[in-house]
Amino acid sequence: MSRAVLLDLIHGCCPTCAGPSLLEESASEPHVFLLSGKRHRDNHPFLSSCRSAQVLDSDSTAECLYRLKQTVDRRDLSSVTVLTTPQGREVLVRYQQLLFTAAYTFDYKVRSVDNLTCPSCSGSAHTGSPGEGVQEEVSVFLQQLPALKGDVTVLTSTLIPDCFGHGFSTRSGGVSYAPTLSSMNLFSSRGRRDPGAVVAENRRRLALHAGFHPKPLHLVKVNHGSDVWVLGKAEPESYDGIVTDQTGVVVAAPGADCMPILFADPVSKVIGAAHAGWRGTLMGVAMATVEAMVTEFGCKVSDIVVAVGPSVGACCFTREREEARGFISIHPDCVPDPESVRPHVDIRLANRILLQKGGILPEHIHDDTVTDRPSVTPCTSCHPELFFSHVRDGPNFGTQVGFLWIKETAEQT
Repeated sequence: MSRAVLLDLIHGCCPTCAGPSLLEESASEPHVFLLSGKRHRDNHPFLSSCRSAQVLDSDSTAECLYRLKQTVDRRDLSSVTVLTTPQGREVLVRYQQLLFTAAYTFDYKVRSVDNLTCPSCSGSAHTGSPGEGVQEEVSVFLQQLPALKGDVTVLTSTLIPDCFGHGFSTRSGGVSYAPTLSSMNLFSSRGRRDPGAVVAENRRRLALHAGFHPKPLHLVKVNHGSDVWVLGKAEPESYDGIVTDQTGVVVAAPGADCMPILFADPVSKVIGAAHAGWRGTLMGVAMATVEAMVTEFGCKVSDIVVAVGPSVGACCFTREREEARGFISIHPDCVPDPESVRPHVDIRLANRILLQKGGILPEHIHDDTVTDRPSVTPCTSCHPELFFSHVRDGPNFGTQVGFLWIKETAEQT
């Protein structure tokens, strides 16, 4: 299996210290990278022995390793062997944690160095605490990257009053570069290639555009269930709904076919957000969120308005017959072709029906059935230029979010 080889020249690793065998091995590799910085860019002895190596020569180690990641991704590699020193490993692991995910494997081959006797290494090793300032350096570098796919764009519902701030993100205006993640991906996981630092930068840009920076963003912990967290109480291990009456915080739910649903009570000034996929829909996560608003904060169901964000439509979403039967039990219209091998399922309609059965007024729900308001519920799978979609893009899919907060008095003027 092909791999990338990174020779760390910044932290004192040179031909003398690394050992001839390792250098011979790396010189024959097709994907060799030299982490040199500007100091060794033109005169390091290893450059003459490995002409095909790609030199990472920025003053910023964050930029060097980001360029490494871009090339590794472009070449569809996931394994990186690093030739470095003990101190170099400590530092580079910090960059790895910020700029890579568990989708990549790193193998550190460490060689001790003697900076007093090795003329090539003399003065090259960094001083100070290993990893000192790495997170700040990475953040500053990412903030300087240009936005991809245009400016940040959000959809807003005219049903949610101005005393709340809210929106549904699209895929433009972020810095994620992988085709299925570009560019405003707002969720990172171990199996995907978008690291936490990049997602944090995307969230920062969204917050600045939407007006909630630097308020903390509380994103539900997706479990495809119906548990709801009341912000301020002990946080469960997982939950697909969140409710609060606190100002100064933003609640959010992800979606990449699943529905991000926003709930707002303008009378009691209470908000909620829920992530509703097909499993969560059958388990009743939407009404569980409403019930938490009623039970915990005394909201009246008739006062609550609901906006359903971008999600997969019945045009593109199918399930096995056994799974589709649960939606038929909600209403036959939720499964327009029940006799198909894989029937189409309308999870949006199912949620509307369940919300109306629970007491939400029909006119208080903004979804794809509403034609007299600007749409906030387009099909994610049908619009690749605007939205991420698991159905369309596969396992390395990006994620958009629906977000909502209670404006403080100064924000409402």
